[in-house]
Amino acid sequence: MGLDLSIWLVILVALVAANLPFLNQRIFALVPRKSPQRKGIALQLAEWLVLYLLVGLFSLTLERNAGQIYPQGWQFYATTLAMFATLAFPGFVYSHLMRHTD
Repeated sequence: MGLDLSIWLVILVALVAANLPFLNQRIFALVPRKSPQRKGIALQLAEWLVLYLLVGLFSLTLERNAGQIYPQGWQFYATTLAMFATLAFPGFVYSHLMRHTD
């Protein structure tokens, strides 16, 4: 897989993963909940953080397959967390700022 394709794949996976907790009422989009109420913000943020880590592991795997892994400092992780939060904005707006009639 080429480097350009890997970069776009990571961005696409991050976009989907960042919005996933906000766009459905299942846990990690797989496990149905017993409660008919909407997921709370705490559960959504916990899922979001776990998905951030999973996207990081996915990108690390792609980097390892492409060649040598470059060591990163805390600034890199702060920046990627901020980018992941920016990618989650559409899902957050849909989930919390739009009026739902259920």
